[in-house]
Parts: sequence; C-alpha cells; structure tokens
Amino acid sequence: MEAQTLTSLQFAYKELIAGHHLQVPYRDLKIDKKKSLNYNKKEPLSDNLIIHGDNLEALKALLPKYAGRVNCIYIDPPYNTGNEGWAYNDNMTDPVFKQWLKKTVDSEDLERHDKWCCMMWPRLQLLKELLADDGVIFVSIDDNEQHRLRMMMDEIFGEDNFMTIIIWQHSLQSKGYSEKFSIHHNCILCYRQSSNFKLQLQKRTDADNINYSNPDNDPKGLWRSGDVRNSLYRKNLIFDIISPSGNTIKPPPKGWRWSKETINEKIKEGEIIFNDDETKIIKKIYLKNVVGRAVETIWFGKDVGTTRSASQEIKNIFGKSVFDTSKPHTLMEQILRVGANNDSIILDSFAGSGTTAHAVLSMNKQDEGNRKFILIECEDYADTITAERVRRIIKGVPNAKDENLQKGLGGSFTYCTLGNPIDTDKMLTGESLPEFESLASFLLHKA
Repeated sequence: MEAQTLTSLQFAYKELIAGHHLQVPYRDLKIDKKKSLNYNKKEPLSDNLIIHGDNLEALKALLPKYAGRVNCIYIDPPYNTGNEGWAYNDNMTDPVFKQWLKKTVDSEDLERHDKWCCMMWPRLQLLKELLADDGVIFVSIDDNEQHRLRMMMDEIFGEDNFMTIIIWQHSLQSKGYSEKFSIHHNCILCYRQSSNFKLQLQKRTDADNINYSNPDNDPKGLWRSGDVRNSLYRKNLIFDIISPSGNTIKPPPKGWRWSKETINEKIKEGEIIFNDDETKIIKKIYLKNVVGRAVETIWFGKDVGTTRSASQEIKNIFGKSVFDTSKPHTLMEQILRVGANNDSIILDSFAGSGTTAHAVLSMNKQDEGNRKFILIECEDYADTITAERVRRIIKGVPNAKDENLQKGLGGSFTYCTLGNPIDTDKMLTGESLPEFESLASFLLHKA
C-alpha cells in the first residue's frame, strides 16, 4: 500500500527558502532602558517586550528564552494586495535569488505571490518553534493570499491542526461599487500546535439563555428541549416508545439518540418527558449543566469592532490619525478569550500600532490577569507609534471614553533592539566576542 503524501504548495525558490530559518543568524536582545517603561531591573526580558528589528531575526533571538513557551500568537502580515509596497529584505546569499527579488513588491510584479510565500515561510517556521505544545496561532489575511497561506500552514503546522477560518466583519457600510462585490470581511486562520490545545468556551449572556424556561416547575431549574434524533442510522436504535397512556411513538428515520434502556432511565429521572398529547418525547437540557458557549466562526463588527472603530481608537489615543491599518483592540480581546488564559504569553511579530499589547493590558485590568505580550516591529515607528501607544495606555488617555483607559491600564515593558550576530568563526579567532549572557543563551539553545 502506497504511503499517502501531503499535497504541498509550490512556489519559486521554495527549495532555497525551506531551511532558511535555520541559517538566520542569532542576535541577542539589546535593552534600551530609556525607551522602556517602568523598567524591571531584576528580569527585564521576562517582562512585556517590544522589539524593534526585522521580525525574522527577532524571532530567532527569542528562541533561547521562549522556544515552546508562547501560548498564543497573532500576526497581521502584509496582505500582498499590490498596493502596500513591501520589500523582501531577508539576508539571502544566492545571487540569482537576490536578483529575482529586486526591491519593492507591487501590483506590477507578476511574481509577487511567490515572493510573499518566500517571506512568510521562514517566519511561520520560527513561530512554530516558539509556540507551546498547547498553543494556538491566529493569522489575519484577505482573499489575495488566504488560499496560499492555508496550504503553507497545512505543511508547517499539519493539516490535522487546522482549527477553522474565522470571518471578521471589518466594515458595516457598503462601499457603493457597481462593478464588483463590496467586501466587508477579512479571514483569520486558526491553527493549533497539537491536540493538547483546548479551545476556551465563551461566557454566556442573557441573550444566550433566552430559550431556557421552566414551564413545569422542574426543581432542577431552567431548561430547553434538545434533539432526540440520531444523526447516523443505527439499527439497534430503531424501536417504538410506549407512552404512559399507551400511545405508540415511532422512532425517527435514523433512530433515537439513546438505547431503550437509557431512554427508560431518563424518563424515570424526568430528564425525558412526553408532550401533552403524548405523541413525542422531549429531552431536557438544563441551564445549570451548561458551562459556556461554543465559539462561533463569524465575528460581527458590532460585537468585536471594525476598521472604523480602530481608526477612532488611534485618534483618541494620539489626538490625530497616525496609523491607517490598525485592528480594534476589542477584536484582539476576542482572540485572546478564545486562545489564551489569564497568564498566557502572547506574541505578535507584525505589531503595527500595538493593538495586541492594548488588548493584553486591557484584559489584565479587567480580570487582574497576568498575561504577557511580546511585540516585534521592524519599521521606524516601533518607538514613536507602537511603543508610544503602549506608554500612553499604561499611563492613561485623558480623552478616552473608557474609565480604565482614562486612568491608565497599568503595566510595564522592556524595549529592545537587536545586537550584532554571533559569528562562530569570528568568535573562535577572537575577532568578535559576544557578551557572556548572550553566548550562554546561544549555546544553551543550540545544545
């Protein structure tokens, strides 16, 4: 019998990029105390982190301390729409590959999808190394690369670890186009590291419980009716039920959900009752036994925020618009409610305006949690926008509508840059010697 092979995504230079994450040089994290806030002298690298530097190298720098420890990852990479003008800048040495990459990737580049895959592949590989065995990763994307991203993640994380595609309604108002669809959503792909990941049930609200009542004054409390039909045909579950007055109740086409013995026991305990004319049975589902609400795959803007609310959020914090593509922190809070608990380590390696940190600090304030964030941003605004937003929400935003944000969410972070790469050849010759702590971390991880 032939072994089954995984269907794989093919793109230009995949054979060169497949192991590139292994060749990325190790750089240590250089702490900038002046740009840090409420600096933790004892354990600065165990505090919340904001790292300014190329995210591929920064992910490699995190491995000695954080490999297998990150509980929840969220990334919002370039969507490769052709309008972003992003540039692939990984340090690849192959001259043909370097010539192929050229500089900015735009809508005129007919190979921009291949280049995007080359950019994403090694980053996903390192993110997988950092993710805990019971961890989960969420990736925002739109229709330009969603299908390629899913195939890449199938290969790297495994098809069995695909959880779902969440639909986020990012816009409420029609765009007014006549010649094409008005797009109101983005996708968020969700993959677990392994079967040890446990999806967090959501808190129930009054709206979730609206169908529960107690018309027969059952001492066990509020209940609603549940399905009594079996989804698959089972011959041994095809039998008649005789009501107390002698009526015969025929089984559903595929049979009952339970055996005759189990149904009789449930009738005896009052968990299954007959309707008034005894023509059918009713299974009771008690509210007291319902522990939470299942996570749904469509997230509406009115519940988790939109791009418009995200823009307003930035204006409230900075007093003006300083970032065009921010996500609402309420969307990130929902992701954390699904994929993290109150002492998780959360990583965002495309940090942008710092929304992930905002969500982490906001949730810690709400439930006195101890979540930690790690943000990585390669652009020059890492200090002036990403870190500055975090500084302001920690200290307080006077014009904010939220009372907690007005007073300040509290917290601290360590601001880091990337040091020089550790070159083993130069180290052996004495030409370049790293600091002891950096070398120790590097060697420990290698071992």
